[in-house]
Amino acid sequence: MFKKVLVANRGEIAVQVIRALHEMGIKAVAVYSVADQESLFVHLADEAVCIGASPVNQSYLNMQAIISAANLTGCQAIHPGYGFLSEKSEFAKMCADCQLTFIGPRPEVIDQMGDKENARQTMQRLGVPVIPGSPAVLKDVEAAMQAAHTLGYPVMIKAAAGGGGKGIRAVSNDQDLAKAFRTAQQEAQASYDDHRLYLEKIIAPAKHIEVQVLADQQGHVIYLPERDCSLQRNHQKV
Repeated sequence: MFKKVLVANRGEIAVQVIRALHEMGIKAVAVYSVADQESLFVHLADEAVCIGASPVNQSYLNMQAIISAANLTGCQAIHPGYGFLSEKSEFAKMCADCQLTFIGPRPEVIDQMGDKENARQTMQRLGVPVIPGSPAVLKDVEAAMQAAHTLGYPVMIKAAAGGGGKGIRAVSNDQDLAKAFRTAQQEAQASYDDHRLYLEKIIAPAKHIEVQVLADQQGHVIYLPERDCSLQRNHQKV
């Protein structure tokens, strides 16, 4: 059992993880940006370390600063929550290299499934049906338009990295795509430090149903009941 875990996230996500750690008798270390220094999760933690300015690429995406904070405070593990570095295989590998347990999937699993474009290609190799989309990440607007013409409008521009509804835009013509491509790319870069985008055909009307699977290092695997994620706000599940 860990004695101290660093929580590499903020807001309600960090609050939930910190409370869970305390229920297990484990000390929690928070990391925070300058803008979050008075937040609830900072006050709930046993220790807190400021890791940078408010832009997330200078704080919550700053892998070196987070690793340093974990070592400085004597943590044995890092819990990334979701979003931010939770789907960054480079960070999971860095944790292992620094003798810190990354509470999440192995780096190679994140590469396969955390990156949405890689996940699409993995599923296609395994013969699993996927929504029609661009054959690879898009280099520029011209490549996006060519893919959109092949797929047929309407299409969805999607960030290859991360989650949480960032870097996603629905478009129905070339003019919308040209504008949305740049804003989605900027948003993905700011949110995930990764500007890669791809296209998917919009399926409508449709239901968004998910089944979550959990596994541990001892080989125990469970699945949770399905959940209807169709109701969304700003491409985020409600």
